[in-house]
Amino acid sequence: MIKRFVALAATLIVTSSVLSAKDVAVFDVQWKEGKQRQTRSFAIAFDEDAAPYTVFNFKKLIKEKFFVKTTIHRVISNYLIQGGDPLTKKKDRNVMGTGGPGYTLPAEIRLKHVRGTVAMGALPAKVNPKLESNGSQFYICLRNIPTQDGKDTVFGHVASGMDTLMEISNAVVDTNNNPINPIVVTRTYLIDESKLGGQAAKF
Repeated sequence: MIKRFVALAATLIVTSSVLSAKDVAVFDVQWKEGKQRQTRSFAIAFDEDAAPYTVFNFKKLIKEKFFVKTTIHRVISNYLIQGGDPLTKKKDRNVMGTGGPGYTLPAEIRLKHVRGTVAMGALPAKVNPKLESNGSQFYICLRNIPTQDGKDTVFGHVASGMDTLMEISNAVVDTNNNPINPIVVTRTYLIDESKLGGQAAKF
C-alpha cells in the first residue's frame, strides 16, 4: 500500500505541470423513465490546492474510464448522491457501496461540506482512524452537510449540472437508497472549464 502511494505521489510531482488546474470532469449518465431513456450530464471542478493527491487520483480514474458503466448507487432526495463503486457494474445490490479500486488515499481534510461540494467516501473513524478515503467512491452534497466536516476529504465542487443532480436525487429507491432504475455512467472525460460556457452551476 505504501509503495503504491509513493508511486502515485511521484507521478503527481512529475506530471503536475501537464495537468491543468482548470480541468473539469464531465459525467454523462443515463436512466430509464417509463419507456424513455433519459440522458443528462454534470461536471465536477477540482479544488487541487486543498486535496492534490485526491484530485490527481480522480483525474487518473477518469482517464482510465474507471467510472464508465458504474451506477449512482445511493441517493437521498435534496441531500446527496453517491457513485464510483465498481461493484455496481454487477447486478447484486447487496454488495453495492462496498467496492473500490483496491487502495485507499490519505486524508486531505481542509474544506467544508457545503452545497455543491464533492467528497470522497470513507469508512467511519472507529474502524478508519486515519480517515483514509475509499479511492473511487465519491458523493455530492446537494445541501450543506456540516456533520461530515472533519470526517471526509472534500476535493471538488459541481461546475455544472446541479439541476441534473437534484433530479437524480429524487429517483425512486429501494431500502438502501439505491435507485430502482439504474442510473448508469455512460461516459466520462476531462475538458477545460472554460468550455462549459453558460452551463456553469447555479447555487
